[in-house]
Amino acid sequence: MQFKDVIGQKELKSHLIKEILDDKVSHAQLFLGNSGYGSLPMALAFVQYLFCENKQETDSCGVCPSCRKTMELQHPDLHFSFPVVQAINKKSDAFLPEWRTQIKEKPYFDLNSWLKRIDEKGRKPIIGTEESQEIIKKLGLKSYEGGYKVMIIWMAEEMNTQCSNKLLKILEEPPAKTLFILICENQEYILQTIISRTQIVKIPRISLEDLSQHLKTEYRMSASSADSLSARVDGDFVECLEMLGDSQEQDENRELFIQLMRVCYKKDVVPMMDWAESISSLTKEKQKIFIRYALHMFRQSMLHNYTGNQLTKVSEEENSFLKKFSKFITGNNVFDFMETFDSAHYHIERNAHPKILFTNICFKVMRYIHVA
Repeated sequence: MQFKDVIGQKELKSHLIKEILDDKVSHAQLFLGNSGYGSLPMALAFVQYLFCENKQETDSCGVCPSCRKTMELQHPDLHFSFPVVQAINKKSDAFLPEWRTQIKEKPYFDLNSWLKRIDEKGRKPIIGTEESQEIIKKLGLKSYEGGYKVMIIWMAEEMNTQCSNKLLKILEEPPAKTLFILICENQEYILQTIISRTQIVKIPRISLEDLSQHLKTEYRMSASSADSLSARVDGDFVECLEMLGDSQEQDENRELFIQLMRVCYKKDVVPMMDWAESISSLTKEKQKIFIRYALHMFRQSMLHNYTGNQLTKVSEEENSFLKKFSKFITGNNVFDFMETFDSAHYHIERNAHPKILFTNICFKVMRYIHVA
């Protein structure tokens, strides 16, 4: 993967390139940021530039033998470790075909997407003790091509304690020309002794402008739709891919939101119960997507109130609705709306009873919408 394939992140790309050109590559780096910000694609582009035999000013050449092998994820000095389901196999190597397919098909993905690919039963994946032994064994060998040996540990927070402890020594005293890239979303779940041995590289969220441009270029979305979706996902391309779906799904979220606001405004209890029943039948992922959509619409309502259409990022259909609806979202109730829907997202993640949760939302929305 080349840097040009990574969405946005111009400043970080320049920093990583300079690090290599100045020969100041830290032997252990922790790429910290949501999967949707591009931490894994950035790590892959970084390694490809490191291996490239004909480095350009802003990217790897993409055509030399090292680049071609790295792009195919077949470079003999590039190794991967990632969470696996122990009941299937305890080592990452057993899942390399699926790993390569996942990256080639969709390089922006999270742990949930990976789990769906490798285990239909949805069992929790981890990086275990056997994997740490495999990592030490691989890095103890000489480099095949005489340069760096690189170990990318994806979702490093999924390492269990035994695995982490076994890696401490090699992280502190690695063999010459060895590079560790640990990729994680939440450093709180990584041993402090591991973190202290790494240089933290923060992966920021993708800017709205960069993400919107990517959607317009790669997905041929209209400017208003691309801006709306980019604002909704707050710089997270994995979340963006979840929401993209097809046009029917996008329309469904908008109609669900409009219907909720209308029945709650009218205080129609039976239609409110019907709405709660309807959304409760959706999958958990679709319920979460709707909640995030609702939060987006509340934010856009406030922007519409204070700036007109100058700063709102919505589609034409959404804008038409906001012209009438936004006056019901004010400083008197917006924080109640946001807190209620934020809390709902949290509880859906933790398997709350959906019908009870969405019924509760209906009555809260009914109360809030009349205090504007």
